[in-house]
Amino acid sequence: MRQLAFILSISLTASLLAFHPSVAQTAPVPVASKAPVELDLLTNPKGSVITADTINQAQLSVPSLWWAKENSENKLLDNWIVYSASDKEPKRIDLVVNQQIWSLLDYLERYHFVNALGTVARNQGYNVRVFNYQEEPLATYTCNFATSQTLCNINMNSQNQIGLPRSL
Repeated sequence: MRQLAFILSISLTASLLAFHPSVAQTAPVPVASKAPVELDLLTNPKGSVITADTINQAQLSVPSLWWAKENSENKLLDNWIVYSASDKEPKRIDLVVNQQIWSLLDYLERYHFVNALGTVARNQGYNVRVFNYQEEPLATYTCNFATSQTLCNINMNSQNQIGLPRSL
């Protein structure tokens, strides 16, 4: 019996060590941008910034989130700000959601929303952050586009995790 416990202990330790990258390794997926959301750009876009209200007479704006907005859960997606890549930041989209509707969704519904919009953005080379109008970060969908197979990660804020009751 002691031998079995010892073998299980070694096996468990080895499997846990296999999943922890060493300090020298770089993270496969970058962390989300720490830049503050700039909600004033929704009413006064500058430079190459694109919002839901930006109209391009010649062609569809890239990234095109119109279909996603029209099909989002109960008009959850209210607006967005698209930032071009810079020397300091990769391309990203800051989604702005309707807080009242967001608060009605459970964790899995929120995850589904972030994953669906993140996939649309990823296919066009963008990372995503989700905010409300109070500028609170709600979720991120970030990708490492430098690898041969794009690696992505979703992070949700800790409110309303699975199994926790929703506040009304």
